[in-house]
Amino acid sequence: MSAMPQALDRPDTVTTGRTGDLALAGWQVAYEQRAFWRNRTRAFFSFGMPIMLLVLFASLNSGGRIAELGNIRYVVFFLPGILAYGIIITQFVNMAAGLAIQRDNGLLKRMHGTPLPGWAYVGGRVASTALVALLMTVVMLVIGYAAFDVHLRAEAIPAVGIDVLLGSATFAALGMAAVSIIPNAEAAPVVANVLILPLSFISGIWYPLTGAPDWLQKVAETFPVERLADALHHAFDPMNHGSAFAGNDLLWLAIWLVIGVRLAMRFWRREPAR
Repeated sequence: MSAMPQALDRPDTVTTGRTGDLALAGWQVAYEQRAFWRNRTRAFFSFGMPIMLLVLFASLNSGGRIAELGNIRYVVFFLPGILAYGIIITQFVNMAAGLAIQRDNGLLKRMHGTPLPGWAYVGGRVASTALVALLMTVVMLVIGYAAFDVHLRAEAIPAVGIDVLLGSATFAALGMAAVSIIPNAEAAPVVANVLILPLSFISGIWYPLTGAPDWLQKVAETFPVERLADALHHAFDPMNHGSAFAGNDLLWLAIWLVIGVRLAMRFWRREPAR
């Protein structure tokens, strides 16, 4: 379904200047939210699946501890890891698959003939998926605290918020950029998952990589999957009594955000001529 009719169906929001563009962006966010939650299959696999995996793995390993990480409980390690994975799926996979479908249907081309600016369309999609990521974070924190006694220091809450927002923006931009290498809409979910799933296994999401070869850890550190997971692990680490911000990881995420934005802009400029 295209986002354009939302802008055209509400002519009262189409005013001149920046205020009118912001109003259109707001309508786009509302439309993307409705479209996301009405598609129950997409909502389940993007929003529900990471939460279900948290409950499943945490229940199966409720008494497990990780000696290599100071004997912390497994669930304390797994919660931030699966949160990172949920953010990546929500942002990267959904963004790439959704844009590929709209590209093949010709909706992206037709959007350029509507009052909806390109930045408002992209911003609306990114803001909507960021809201989903924030809601997922809250739900996981509540489940972790209520069901598995996972405590997050009050001082670490701002760091977790920054990690989630920066990670969301980074993987949304990379998802838009990935559309350039996706041949068609049918292949989009497969290609997007192939790009992410192998990296998740070497990025400390499912288990710690303390015993992995140094070269493999260095390879993982160059990609944003490991950086987002590590930033969240740092904030949740009960052994950490200092700053909850992982500056180096945030810097790398910002670098990947710039890369993703530049590549996405190239796709966006080229798409109308396709």
